[in-house]
Amino acid sequence: MENEKTKNDVLKEENLEQNSSQKEKKNRSKEKKEYKEKQEVKEKNPSLKNIILSIRNASYRYSDAEEDDYALKNVSFDFESGKLYAIRGRSGTGKTTLLSLISGLEKCTEGEILFDGKSLKEMNLDQYRNSDIGIVFQSYNLLPFMTAVENIILSMDANGLKIKNKKEKAIELMEKVGLKASYANRKVLRLSGGEQQRVAIARSLSYNPKMIIADEPTGNLDKQTETEILDIFKKLAHEENKCVIIVTHSQNVCDTVDKIYDLKKVQEK
Repeated sequence: MENEKTKNDVLKEENLEQNSSQKEKKNRSKEKKEYKEKQEVKEKNPSLKNIILSIRNASYRYSDAEEDDYALKNVSFDFESGKLYAIRGRSGTGKTTLLSLISGLEKCTEGEILFDGKSLKEMNLDQYRNSDIGIVFQSYNLLPFMTAVENIILSMDANGLKIKNKKEKAIELMEKVGLKASYANRKVLRLSGGEQQRVAIARSLSYNPKMIIADEPTGNLDKQTETEILDIFKKLAHEENKCVIIVTHSQNVCDTVDKIYDLKKVQEK
């Protein structure tokens, strides 16, 4: 009986290994197919080769709005890896709506948005937000009862990152954005606005996204600190080949970026 059980166990293990192997092959095949599709899209249009995000005639209308009452209408912008962008516009021009569309929190009423050659409509949006894009907010959106390093580690945990020493990695990210390791165990409320924003940027980098979206990231900061934060964004774009998109009212930001896109109210177009 013992030998019989052993044989059954061996057979079960072999079946499990075979199933696991088949699953891995299937996943690899799927990844290859998706990569090939992306490359085909880019090859058909050489101008898309460096474009990571493409907004094509995107329009958005709230579900309770009149048929011709659009918050955003026929917007077409392209964003390349390795560049720093600003999106500017007066209040009511749809900047927040556009950010919601780019981050996949809302879907276009008309038109589409492509990330790395693939429509957001066809993507797993949770995975997209958890691995491909990092978001930085004006109000930092840090948990005040936690320390700087704990906020960054929490992001790693939420994204399921498998890192041996998360604290060490978090401190490395803090130093990358100009914060000393001695700040790691400080509660967020003991940090200045500029320091909190640096932690927020480090948090957005915790899963190494290809694109960073920043919503008025310097709106609460003095001019000197704003310049220092912009230097971080410039390095991320120019030295690490990330696409960085900043929504802003700041002229200082607009003077710093590689390209500016202007949004106007729908009725002004």
